Amino acid sequence: MGRRTLVDHLVDGLLDDILAGKLKPHDALPPEADIAKAYDVSRLTVREALKALRAQHILYVKAGRGTFVNPADNWTGLDAIFKAASHGNAADQVSIGLIEVRRMVETGAAALAAKRHAPEHVEEMRQAISDMKRFHESADLDGFVTADIAFHDAVLKASGNPFVRALLAQLGQYLYVARRETSAVEEIQRHAIAFHQRVLDSILTGDGELARRAMDEHMDQTFEDYERYVHGKH
Repeated sequence: MGRRTLVDHLVDGLLDDILAGKLKPHDALPPEADIAKAYDVSRLTVREALKALRAQHILYVKAGRGTFVNPADNWTGLDAIFKAASHGNAADQVSIGLIEVRRMVETGAAALAAKRHAPEHVEEMRQAISDMKRFHESADLDGFVTADIAFHDAVLKASGNPFVRALLAQLGQYLYVARRETSAVEEIQRHAIAFHQRVLDSILTGDGELARRAMDEHMDQTFEDYERYVHGKH
């Protein structure tokens, strides 16, 4: 990770003000000079920060009238969206949202994987399940989560569509944190191992619809386990 710049810090500061309600949707931002003074930065830094926030649709410009705050559902910057979703007591909203995204992408990937998988993909999936069993027995949580992610990554690779992996890669750090939270429960680990085996078996049949259903059932199990074991802790 490179050094964070003054622009980065100002972007975070302004975003925090928006999330705290100091700047509400459709509010006009103060003049650049006022922001520069309040944050003790140059006007050039302010300009760059506002440009970065506009690029993520956190701010919008009305010609001749100034810069305004966009409602959060118009934002496109992943970090900003995650921050907004996590704000307050919304941890459940984030976790459930990530499971929904995974379901949309991974069921389709499993269907494609049934038609397109190569021997190396199957070997990666088998190895990941074997690693999950080993880490489950040795109570190595980080090892288990890494192996869990490796299994799903192998399915994405087996889909033969590079865009699928690229899409979920954007969510990498968030998915890791969410999985670590659920995988801390021993019962959930056992469920994940069993469902991964079912997904692999269905992919090996070459039946895309069967593979899609198996992954969909795995996502059902993930959601139900989250609701049962984790949800109440937030």
